[in-house]
Amino acid sequence: MKDKNVAGILALFFGSIGIHRFYMGQVGLGILYILLLPFFGLSFFISLIDAIVFFSQDKDAFDLKHNKNFYKAVRKERPDFDRNRRYNQQTTAQNRQNRPTPQRSTAQRNKPRPNPYKASGIEKYKDYDYSGAIEDFSKALELDEKDIATHFNIACAYSLNEKVEKCFYHLDRAVALGFNDFSRIKEHDAFAYLRVQEQFEEFEKNGFRLTREESIEEVEVPVASEIKEEGLQLPNDLLDQLNKLNELKNKGLLTEEEFAVQKSKLLK
Repeated sequence: MKDKNVAGILALFFGSIGIHRFYMGQVGLGILYILLLPFFGLSFFISLIDAIVFFSQDKDAFDLKHNKNFYKAVRKERPDFDRNRRYNQQTTAQNRQNRPTPQRSTAQRNKPRPNPYKASGIEKYKDYDYSGAIEDFSKALELDEKDIATHFNIACAYSLNEKVEKCFYHLDRAVALGFNDFSRIKEHDAFAYLRVQEQFEEFEKNGFRLTREESIEEVEVPVASEIKEEGLQLPNDLLDQLNKLNELKNKGLLTEEEFAVQKSKLLK
């Protein structure tokens, strides 16, 4: 049995006289090296290449070429791992095909789908398109009005656009729904403009919530003159209805005309 390392050593030190070829059983090539002795530089160069080839050659490749009988005997005694692996892969694939499809649980079926407007709003926000982000976040809230993250994100965008009232409103909603990481409100760069407003200190003291008067301010603006002129004292439930009505208008679910009609009905 030939050894590739032995062949490489013989080629390196005695290759110019073809010793490595005689070792490999290649008598004809060994004689050729002897005939090339007058051209010592050529025979040495060729034997050096042989040495490099032997040292770098994979053992299995060497055995397959120069130890065929031994290699075949060993292959018969040990399993064909490649063939077994392919067989196992095919068997596994067939088992998967024959395996019954698992039934999705009720929780999986009822799992909410990702909100596309929320994702697009975040992308626009990152691109400094705060008006576009506000538009998409508003659409996202139409799909899920109780999404805390969306209320927080749209509040950031409103602050960067210097829309203070809107920013306060959505921060108030986020906190009402469970947001409690108040350090982000006090430290987030997006709220730098909000924090310099006079009402921010009172907002913070109130647990980052608007007072009841502030929370209905958006509703009172469109009907303020009407209320003052008629001296109306609106009950709390009516104010709540007006607040919800105005919220629908701000979200684009009601036109100005529809809002005016519904408001008029409530005031009557």
